[in-house]
Amino acid sequence: MVVGGAELFTGNNLIAMAWASGRVTTRQVLRNWVLVYAGNAAGAVGTAVLVALGGVHRFGDGAVEQTAIDIGQHKAALGMLDAVALGVLCNALVCLAVWLAMGGRTVADKVLGIVFPITAFVTIGFEHSIANLFFLPYAILLGGFGDAELVVGSIRNLIAVTVGNVLGGTLLVAGVYWLAYLRDDRGAES
Repeated sequence: MVVGGAELFTGNNLIAMAWASGRVTTRQVLRNWVLVYAGNAAGAVGTAVLVALGGVHRFGDGAVEQTAIDIGQHKAALGMLDAVALGVLCNALVCLAVWLAMGGRTVADKVLGIVFPITAFVTIGFEHSIANLFFLPYAILLGGFGDAELVVGSIRNLIAVTVGNVLGGTLLVAGVYWLAYLRDDRGAES
């Protein structure tokens, strides 16, 4: 996404820096976030549908299906505070990766900048709202439609993780960097 120039909701939380400097309005920020979130959601859910239609869950003699369902159930069972906290931590790393990639001049520089923060959030198990928009619908598609707990837990997870992602991206990265550089609305350093 970063190297290809695509829009990712979690990375776009860095727009808070432009908002804090008065370069964009609150309405423009919210419009961007809503449109990009909707586009990311359509892409993630669409991918889940294609993966299910492609029968990927049958790979490994059904091991992929069981793993996908286990991941979905784990995410859906997270408490609200856990999900928000894991979302904050995740997007602090995602936005750090985007920030580092912006400093790169070549594709290799950008890839090197994103590899470690992204690897860290995936390995540790932090919560990413857009990734969850794939994992949770995929688990539901694999037989969780009748599992009301999975469906309700998925909705709860997506709300909590999205809130956490916004807080982590806007406060822990955009806010800290904005304060560190203190730029006014004309772009001149204060």
